[in-house]
Amino acid sequence: HGPCQGPQGIPRFLLVCMNTPGCVELTWNYGSETEEGRVYNTGNSDATGSSDGEKVRGGFGHLGITVPDVYEACQRFQDLGCEFSKTPNGGGMKGLAFVKDPDGYLIEILPQGPMITKEVDCAGVRADGGEGYKDNSK
Repeated sequence: HGPCQGPQGIPRFLLVCMNTPGCVELTWNYGSETEEGRVYNTGNSDATGSSDGEKVRGGFGHLGITVPDVYEACQRFQDLGCEFSKTPNGGGMKGLAFVKDPDGYLIEILPQGPMITKEVDCAGVRADGGEGYKDNSK
């Protein structure tokens, strides 16, 4: 193990984040190589904030927060009417989700501790399914 690695080569910062209650991941990407002034984009590979209406790849990125139970948290978000980009069983990675905030920014919902999978998520997607998630970065 190097000084920045924990067991099984997992980076120490990731071990701390994934085991700290209420840990919030903040990332700020700013500026543009081609445009003057502030450039605003949600990082969702969409046209939000673009000056020409074209989709922007990259940009802000997203926030991430750890919760005790991703599936319970997502059920609560669903009950509150939140829009998902990925439910816990959607796509290839099971046990995490992406929900949009009111401004359209992606919020990653991660487990506090080990990644677990439940048979069915809040949208009725089975753990052995997951169609419907589209990677917009490609």
